[in-house]
Amino acid sequence: MLETPWRNQALWQLRERYVPRGVAQAHPIFVARAKGVRLWDVDGREYLDFAGGIGVMNVGHGHPRVLQAVRAQLEHFTHTCFQVTPYEAYVRLAERLAQVSPGAFPKKAIFLTTGAEAVENAVKVARAYTGRPAVVALTHSFHGRTLLGMSLTGKASYYKQNFGPFAPEVYHAPAPYPYRGVSDGLAVEGLEELFRTQVDPERVAALILEPILGEGGFIPLSPAYLKEVRRITEAHGILLVADEIQSGFGRTGRMWAIEHSGVVPDLLTFAKSVAAGLPLSGVVGRAEVMDAPMPGGLGGTYAGNPLACAAGLAVLDVFAEEGLLDRAEVLAKVLWDGLLRFQERFLQVGEVRGLGPMVALELVRDRKSKEPAPELAQAVLEAARDRGLILLKAGMYGNVLRILVPLVASLEEAQEGLRRMEEALEASL
Repeated sequence: MLETPWRNQALWQLRERYVPRGVAQAHPIFVARAKGVRLWDVDGREYLDFAGGIGVMNVGHGHPRVLQAVRAQLEHFTHTCFQVTPYEAYVRLAERLAQVSPGAFPKKAIFLTTGAEAVENAVKVARAYTGRPAVVALTHSFHGRTLLGMSLTGKASYYKQNFGPFAPEVYHAPAPYPYRGVSDGLAVEGLEELFRTQVDPERVAALILEPILGEGGFIPLSPAYLKEVRRITEAHGILLVADEIQSGFGRTGRMWAIEHSGVVPDLLTFAKSVAAGLPLSGVVGRAEVMDAPMPGGLGGTYAGNPLACAAGLAVLDVFAEEGLLDRAEVLAKVLWDGLLRFQERFLQVGEVRGLGPMVALELVRDRKSKEPAPELAQAVLEAARDRGLILLKAGMYGNVLRILVPLVASLEEAQEGLRRMEEALEASL
């Protein structure tokens, strides 16, 4: 512990001296503790957390049920490696995720450590099952920071920099973005053009998409678009992979965002809120597809860590016992009402969009030109922090303010956060 009344400043100096600049921070504050929807920094200041660790804390910080489960597992063992000596929590969690994931068919699940690992393993499984090499992703997408994750990500700035060459046999089709003129129809035409000009669909193993683009700016893919993509993939024997790493575990008011469309993917990747902050990710999907890799083809030393699996089981219990999906819908109404009010009041709020409580607003210089206003988004983010509210940016232009408040937030906490956000908009415009 540093003996100074200004520990944030002192720790920031250490960060600049010993941590590479490539590890960026949205906020120059160091957290000392967290509970529910609230954070306290090392200088004792309290914040409402509307970022949730980038959508990780859907059940809130320090949920008692999760802490109890982790403490109990800690008393038994912390690691054996599931591929060496397996343990019950892993198979119980796989069973429960198979039960709550879309599709009325036999399913299996594998656990990993990070979201990027989940994406890479979904691609491995798809290639093993189909015997095909190519993968299609969407523009504006984000699928991780590993080589294949970056290759799949449809956003060059920030993430790709000069890190290439990237993985081969990865192609990008346009994502719908109605606010900026890319309709569902144009996006589908773009996918079909991709198949005509760049890659034969009979060589494509999988098409991976986020049902609501996360880093891309909280752009929901419409049910009509998703159904058409599902039709096209089925016609060509292409597996559909739903990347639910940010949008899963109730973030949109359903367990999985793709459930809003009625479309059933072949594989689904998850991470973030599955274990309430402990590193856990995975892939769940059709049993015959998941069984395609031979023994030894899947796994990882820390994959499916027993502490994280115990937390994952507790998270599912919390969802069931506390009715978090119902609470998410109530929370969504409060958030949408607030943001739509901001749109009426502030001309720089170009669009409010999202699904359920996964909602954001896009800031522009004026509504006619729709010119992105990233500097305004940054100003609002900083002004909100000054008022005790933690927000995050997103979007291709860095001009989208997104809300990922824990689903356990009370209506009073949600309304207070919106009040602080409105004050930040007032101060920045």
